[in-house]
Amino acid sequence: MTVQKNRLLPESANARHAGAQLIRGRGTTARPDARFLAHGREAFDDGWHGSGTEDDAPPPRTQLFIDNARRVISYNTSPDVPFDRSINPYRGCEHGCVYCFARPSHAYLDLSPGLDFETKLFWKPDAAALLRKELTAPRYRCAPIALGMNTDAWQPVERHTLLTRQLLEVMVETRHPVSLITKSALIERDLDLLAMLARDDLVEVMISVTTLDDDLARRLEPRAARPGRRLETIRRLQQAGVPVGVLFAPLIPALNDHEMEAVVEAAHAAGARSAGYVLLRLPHELTGLFEDWLATHAPDRAARVMSRIAELRGGKANDPRFGHRMRGEGVIALLYTQRMRRLQAKLGMGRMRRGLNTTLFRPPQPDGPQLALF
Repeated sequence: MTVQKNRLLPESANARHAGAQLIRGRGTTARPDARFLAHGREAFDDGWHGSGTEDDAPPPRTQLFIDNARRVISYNTSPDVPFDRSINPYRGCEHGCVYCFARPSHAYLDLSPGLDFETKLFWKPDAAALLRKELTAPRYRCAPIALGMNTDAWQPVERHTLLTRQLLEVMVETRHPVSLITKSALIERDLDLLAMLARDDLVEVMISVTTLDDDLARRLEPRAARPGRRLETIRRLQQAGVPVGVLFAPLIPALNDHEMEAVVEAAHAAGARSAGYVLLRLPHELTGLFEDWLATHAPDRAARVMSRIAELRGGKANDPRFGHRMRGEGVIALLYTQRMRRLQAKLGMGRMRRGLNTTLFRPPQPDGPQLALF
């Protein structure tokens, strides 16, 4: 993989560079160094800020790079997720959600989990061809594929690349079950394919709704669809016969946790038939990025939010242990679980996982004039 090298602003992991200005449409201005680099940098104020120098440069534009992957299906054995295989068409995400647990993965590219994650994106232009090849393998056994679990498969660049739509076309061709999660209204573009899959119980969709507060959403996830638009997406999926649920994620203690009932009830009214939640996760560099966001956007709540997170994470900012990372531990974590269960019972919203159909799968037909023997 070839990565274009760009000038990186000097930036510490825990604070924005001195005098930095918020960037419209971006979740962070920080560029903490990737943790695998042999060097580190510190922010400092040399007195030149705002004097017509590089600090007055135009906002960074989104750049798209090719990811020359050899395969597209990734396998996992995590007991915390209800799938053992997934496809992520993109690395990095233009939505700019400051809380995104996938941000630290950009460190594997020697890029910053901060601003680089939302401005330097990687895509797999041959993903559909690779998927067809993997599904053709004699040893392949059909099981639901989770699409876009790390970064949103319908983020803004998808309008031009059509990468996710091409993958869904392969799913339709092969009658392969797929589970989806997104916070983008762009998924409505592919309602024709999703409806075809839904007729044979081959698809389920979860729409992520973090808050109903437009102002908070704009600051937390600046390029994602606004909350009301996501509710409309739920409504349109339901009307098209596509099984759809709502994921209240992430649940951020002392920031949006009070909205759990309002979000789930609004989604149910729009047509969601299942609901779940995921507690905020802050792996690696994400802790500093989120603390910086709190200091900028919610300074009056910053200490309380981090204190409550530590209470849920055994005194730390993050707990990566299986069985704990999605829900936390302690009395508060138990209360969150009880609140969701009561909501599900009150509204008749069970878990989405009822088992997608795997019996209709048929491997892709090989390209060319040669016919299959059986």
